[in-house]
Amino acid sequence: MAVKIRLARRGRKRMAIYDVVVADARAPRDGRFIEKIGTYNPNTDPAAININNERALKWLLNGAQPTDTVKAMLSYRGVLLKKHLQIGVLKGAITQEQADEKFEAWKASKEEAITGKVDKLTKAKADARQAALDAETAKNQARLDAIKAREDEAKAAADAEAAAKEAEAAPKAEASPEAETPTEGDAPEASAEGEENKA
Repeated sequence: MAVKIRLARRGRKRMAIYDVVVADARAPRDGRFIEKIGTYNPNTDPAAININNERALKWLLNGAQPTDTVKAMLSYRGVLLKKHLQIGVLKGAITQEQADEKFEAWKASKEEAITGKVDKLTKAKADARQAALDAETAKNQARLDAIKAREDEAKAAADAEAAAKEAEAAPKAEASPEAETPTEGDAPEASAEGEENKA
């Protein structure tokens, strides 16, 4: 019986998550399996890979064949490296202590790389959020400046109109007192005419 380590789909539409299973190669994708050894969630960034490394290594050493996707995941988790080192131990090329030391060194460097990626993604997300906030603030300020400019223009136009009305009203006010009150030169003539009429 050919045994494969592969993915079995579950989850809702467009938000699929997968189980990493050991199954007969003839079984349907989401059908019967021998053992579930982990899960894979590609919807997160970075993707969440949870695999029981010891069980995966046992099945690999027993001859189970991983699919391409599962092979990449096992490589990411270091299971294939551990298998390679374990085969070296079985052949007598290296000791178990040396193999464990090499694997721990690789694991430390891998965890550092993953942490760096997570930090980079977090920083990029924060920078994008800050840039969006700055752009929104600048847009709001531009809108406020435009409103203030329109208000200033309206106020200047109203002031100019009021000044024009005052300028028109001032000559009329000056002209009306002159028409009503007689001048000094006219008053003696009127009195002289009155005296002549009496005589």
